[in-house]
Amino acid sequence: MQKYTSKTVTIQRQAEDIYDFFADFSKFSQLIPRDQIDDFRATADECTFTVKGIAMGLQILNREPFSMIKYMGIGKLPFEFLFWVQLKQLAPYDTKMRLVLHAKMNMMIKMMLKNKLQPSLDSLADQISSAFNGNAMQYNAN
Repeated sequence: MQKYTSKTVTIQRQAEDIYDFFADFSKFSQLIPRDQIDDFRATADECTFTVKGIAMGLQILNREPFSMIKYMGIGKLPFEFLFWVQLKQLAPYDTKMRLVLHAKMNMMIKMMLKNKLQPSLDSLADQISSAFNGNAMQYNAN
């Protein structure tokens, strides 16, 4: 498996608030881009959706309260992957977050994605940080 690690970003929230969001897929519906994703369904442990006619999803494999959530891709995916959200609270309202992707890809997919995965992971980390810091949207933990 190839490993990709995002840059570390700062989120001005308690690690517990961030963890509580990522540890429950039913809270994700407010972030789903409806113009790109169809038929989003979620429980606390699993979500399924359709992208460009392909049904896929995510399942939570492991939760380590306030520090890490591990996900696994499910459905008809072009490659197998594990995805982690890692959190480390340094002080109140000063939490560091990084994303880790472990992907098992065939050579063709690896060649197509090799220059896109790292920038995409870094961009996703930035977007999550902006969302939680209130720049892109207001996340309500309740």
